[in-house]
Amino acid sequence: MARLSCGVARWLSAAAAAGLMSSAAYAESSRFVMVTHGVPSDPFWSIVKNGAEAAAETVGATLEYRAPSTFDMAQMQQLVQAAIASDPDGLILSFTDENALGGVVQSAVDNGIPVITINSGGDVARNYGARLHVGQSEYEAGKQAAERMQEMGVEKGVCINHEQGNQGLDQRCDGFVDGFNGNAEQLATTYDPTSIRNAIIAYLNQNEDVRGVLTLGPLSAEPMIRAMRDQGATDMFTLGTFDLSPGILEALEAGELDFAIDQQQYMQGYLPVMFLDQFVKNGLLPAGDVATGPGFVTQENAAQVVELSSQGIR
Repeated sequence: MARLSCGVARWLSAAAAAGLMSSAAYAESSRFVMVTHGVPSDPFWSIVKNGAEAAAETVGATLEYRAPSTFDMAQMQQLVQAAIASDPDGLILSFTDENALGGVVQSAVDNGIPVITINSGGDVARNYGARLHVGQSEYEAGKQAAERMQEMGVEKGVCINHEQGNQGLDQRCDGFVDGFNGNAEQLATTYDPTSIRNAIIAYLNQNEDVRGVLTLGPLSAEPMIRAMRDQGATDMFTLGTFDLSPGILEALEAGELDFAIDQQQYMQGYLPVMFLDQFVKNGLLPAGDVATGPGFVTQENAAQVVELSSQGIR
């Protein structure tokens, strides 16, 4: 049998080693797709995206973030279907509407794609094969908001829903209404800040016995705060909101807002990427869903959160 020269043998050995290294590097690099319902104008979702991108950089994975231009379940369904067709190593999505997204989540699972849901739908996502949910119980968070307002002397409240049909936001208002034993209502608005402001003022003028106002995120909270300032009414009402933004933290520090419910949305982006990376590499996942909230931020502890907010983390 012919023998290879030492130079050729060394070259083949080096080439084989390089090939093995390349294969190993390729195997270690995963691609994950995150699809959320968050519209570009909502600062909440930019922080979720920041967390996901930070985690992807940490583990050396590729992350593709996709979202519809407006709250549109048909468009989101299409985005998820396109993500599945691209055959990622893992899929992360906000499970906002069971009817619209249940089937596509099941399709991803049937195609061998592990799915982690975030933010919304944790109570039903496992019915369609999702491995895990990262978020908070929206109903319980809304109920705790009502209980907190009652402790502050409020007898009747209103929940401002800027995204009616989003089951997570609807659950927040349901919990709020139930927490008031029915002595609260839900007011549906649009995304438009001026429309939100006008709707709140009109409602409060027509319902003078309402003294507690809960908004479901910065998109509606900031118009509410501006309306209360303009009307000189910040001391007349107990005001609360879900989620944080620089404007909300400023209002908390100034005493214009009584509390904000923090669900640590940075973690809703960061943790599922880390979990999927471990699942793909080692088959490891937490044994149960991961609660990132609710927590309450008030005037007393707002200053502690401001610095992290400026960094896009809170």
